[in-house]
Amino acid sequence: MLARLLPHPLLTLLLTLVWILLVNGPSAGSLLMGLGLGIVLPLLTRSFWPDRPVVRAPLRVVEYGLVVLWDICVANVQVAYLVLFKRPEELRSRFLVVPLDTRIPEAIVTLAGTITMTPGTVSCDISADGRSLLVHALDAPDPEAVVATIKQRYERRLLEIFG
Repeated sequence: MLARLLPHPLLTLLLTLVWILLVNGPSAGSLLMGLGLGIVLPLLTRSFWPDRPVVRAPLRVVEYGLVVLWDICVANVQVAYLVLFKRPEELRSRFLVVPLDTRIPEAIVTLAGTITMTPGTVSCDISADGRSLLVHALDAPDPEAVVATIKQRYERRLLEIFG
């Protein structure tokens, strides 16, 4: 019975938490509204979720989140430096192809989202066969190093999480 009411309990919890953060303060009303959204939205979208993603290493999710937050902070400073102190003609902006070792859709979407959230990089496209991701980098003097960093810092961890 509980599984029918809460088909995705973690999504319910996340939606409730995000709602409380969006209203800028916890209160009984915001908690009830967040819970309402957290219960109704997963029920309405249940048919779009044929299978739940399997998280094989839940503690790695925390590590991944901390790595991403750190990288976002560092990238903000790097992009600010590039914008303020480099002339546009000095930037080596380019598209990079990141070959993917994972075939797990949730891992690929998380990787693409992570790349896009990190200032200075944007995920642009995924190949038709799902084996590579097209990424634009604001400044990539060494494209192979950027690809290696993405694979080592993000994809490797996602393979451990969704494995």
